[in-house]
Amino acid sequence: MIINILAFIFILGAAVVLHEFGHFIVAKLLAIRVETFSVGFGPRLFGKKWGQTDYRVSAIPLGGYVKLGGDESNAPIEGAGSTDIPEHEMFNLRPRWQRILVALAGPVMNIITALAIPFTGALMYGVPATPAPVVSAVARGGAAEVAGLKPGDRIVSFNGTENPTWNSIRGDALLSPGQPLQLIVGRNGERIPLTLTPTAVTEDGETAGFLDFVPDYGDVPVLVREIEPNTPAAEAGLQPDDRILAVNGQPVRSAEQVTQFIRDHKSQPITLTVNRAGQQKDITATARKLQDGRERLGFRPDEEIPLQRVGLASSATFAVKSNLEILRLTGKALGQVVTGQRSARNTLSGPIGIYNAAAASVQRLGWTGLFGMLGFLSLNLGIFNLLPIPVLDGGAIFLLLLEGLLATIGLKLSMTVRERIQQVGFVMVILLMVFVISNDVVKLFSRGSSNSRPAATEPAK
Repeated sequence: MIINILAFIFILGAAVVLHEFGHFIVAKLLAIRVETFSVGFGPRLFGKKWGQTDYRVSAIPLGGYVKLGGDESNAPIEGAGSTDIPEHEMFNLRPRWQRILVALAGPVMNIITALAIPFTGALMYGVPATPAPVVSAVARGGAAEVAGLKPGDRIVSFNGTENPTWNSIRGDALLSPGQPLQLIVGRNGERIPLTLTPTAVTEDGETAGFLDFVPDYGDVPVLVREIEPNTPAAEAGLQPDDRILAVNGQPVRSAEQVTQFIRDHKSQPITLTVNRAGQQKDITATARKLQDGRERLGFRPDEEIPLQRVGLASSATFAVKSNLEILRLTGKALGQVVTGQRSARNTLSGPIGIYNAAAASVQRLGWTGLFGMLGFLSLNLGIFNLLPIPVLDGGAIFLLLLEGLLATIGLKLSMTVRERIQQVGFVMVILLMVFVISNDVVKLFSRGSSNSRPAATEPAK
């Protein structure tokens, strides 16, 4: 619990501080007065004043702000500023391009952070040498068999993406339950078009899509990454870092194969042949319903993908591609919310959702999960703040550009209009905060109550 809380504070705090530091450093470089650097909104809890700036932690931990001298556009949130600031230090009297630079700096800092994390990791450790998307096995009667997919097929195009990776294929499928997806496979030198409809699987009220085929990772080891206490896997003696060689005598080629086999053989004894410190062992366990209401063995298998050392250019390419894939899938999920294909309740999260995601990432992946979650949150925070919503940075930039456009024809926004726009934006942000927090609470209680009811078919291990 302590580790989870510290991870949450670090991830959320770092994303907010880095964002506000972007505004802060550009304002300082332009000699603009910074009155307040706050982590959080609302009443001041504690802090210290250095020079002209009050560095503080505030009561509501849902973001933060930098209060600039002479800028009263967000006074309802930030409070009124000082009245004795010299004109040459006032933000509102600076040229429009300088104000736009200050507004842009926060989101840009978040995006730089999101790029820097995978870039640094790639330089230090290398990039995953993920094999080509070749199909190893197809579940009998599943979506892949219905589509005509066969073992040995190489997926050369999936849902419009040429030369896709397994991660992009899996991500598109998860977001497309019951929806036909177009793919092209290479088979015996031919390009064969197919249509695959991912099997819809419902878990915790949310439906995801699964492909019903097993990827071929070659000779990549499949390891036991995590074992939950008081579960069949733990009671049978399975241990972290065990290499899974076979399941009920079938050679294992991927973690997905193990997952699917367990899912398809509930309430049946399952024998895992593992290699532990050079010795081969057979471990038999039977899945049962656990505390979350799902029938599982209680462990998580994962491929040990080898890392390939790369240079600066390849590391930068890897960082950009990783973030673009996150944006693509995030945009697709939000688009499905708008069109009604996905529920907002299970797509949008607030502090509790971030805490749960941070805890899961750290428990499963350690430091890699911690910084991966920081990069993910930073990227989303940076892009979200660029939206043209008043109170957000994108809203401020939009108003500045609108003022510049109106100035070309001799018009300008009155202070009354600006205040009304900011008030509308303030209300929108407050409503969004209320929605995501209540969303988190509803999901928390619904998951708690789901422990007492039978679970639907799930992709659990």
